[in-house]
Amino acid sequence: MTWSGTVLIDRRDFLRAAGVTFAAALAPRAWADTLAADAVFATAFVKRDGSFGAAVLSEAGKILHTVDLPERGHDVTFDPVSKRSVVFARQPGTFAVVFDHAGREPPLTIPSIAGRHFFGHGVFSPDGALLYATENDFDNAAGVVGIYDARAKFNRIGEFPTHGMGPHELLLLSDGRTLAIANGGIETHPDFGRAELNIATMKPSYTLVDRITGDLIEKHELPPSLHQLSIRHMDTDKAGTVWFGCQYRGPATDRPALIGRAVRGKDLELLEMPQDVLSSFRNYIGSVAANPGTGTVAVTSPEGNALAVIDTASGRVVTTRSLVEVCGLAPDDAGFMATTGAGEIIGGAGATRSEPDYVWDNHMLRISATA
Repeated sequence: MTWSGTVLIDRRDFLRAAGVTFAAALAPRAWADTLAADAVFATAFVKRDGSFGAAVLSEAGKILHTVDLPERGHDVTFDPVSKRSVVFARQPGTFAVVFDHAGREPPLTIPSIAGRHFFGHGVFSPDGALLYATENDFDNAAGVVGIYDARAKFNRIGEFPTHGMGPHELLLLSDGRTLAIANGGIETHPDFGRAELNIATMKPSYTLVDRITGDLIEKHELPPSLHQLSIRHMDTDKAGTVWFGCQYRGPATDRPALIGRAVRGKDLELLEMPQDVLSSFRNYIGSVAANPGTGTVAVTSPEGNALAVIDTASGRVVTTRSLVEVCGLAPDDAGFMATTGAGEIIGGAGATRSEPDYVWDNHMLRISATA
């Protein structure tokens, strides 16, 4: 593992928009509602006026409060020890913003270091002392996990390789030590924006890495015939199985399997699905979320306007739904809450709330009151 003493880049001009005091903007009633709720949900958004932010939503889908972001956000992670959340910039992003979802402290911005950018996802260590983020070592076309000291203003204290290219989502497994990492296999460089530079030669993989030593524990690659099936998003079910969703970069007429599951010590398994359900995804899975209480996992496709719920025990699709630009997902008591690019917030019981000024982003996080 490489421990780096690189000084953070000064991006204060770029990041000034993220410095709005969250607590000062929080209405007392919203604060009270947040603290009293069984759970709240955090997600990034783009407003119709072109501004960016992250929102905290009630279980009924009501916006409790928001925090400004300088550019588009992606995913949110939460530390139950300090009660702080971090929203990461969409790749190739150069910032992450730490905020208290109850609005008691002002936000803190983490800029990326020279030669790296964020890939939109991260996780905390079990004790909340460290934050791990997927990043791009873009000059060497290599994925790394950046390590940040959460007890020292999130200073970057090191990194280790993801043992793959284009890492996206990562999970901390139940042992508290092993990181599961989805290496999408796609080369990008900020000089070329979001252009994908190696579609003909991409090599996605799923790796398990020791977060303490940085050592590779396992690495699994898809068959050569599926080398353009980019592994992107994941979640873990009650049994500890990691479910992953893919985005296909091959011919649009192909219909490869897009959902898979990973069990430690075993080969990756791609899930067979009814052809009409698979076709509805249009070769793109945008989010994956498991609900341990119901024994299900849900996946969404904003490209195909499709949501599907799968029984984790059998792997069978139990329900599907068509929703315009649906992507954000999080478990709730009745099943799953989902958000759309049309501003809709759909609860597990089916109730829908519309916020027409908001375009909800790709992911959503449930924050339980017991966390």
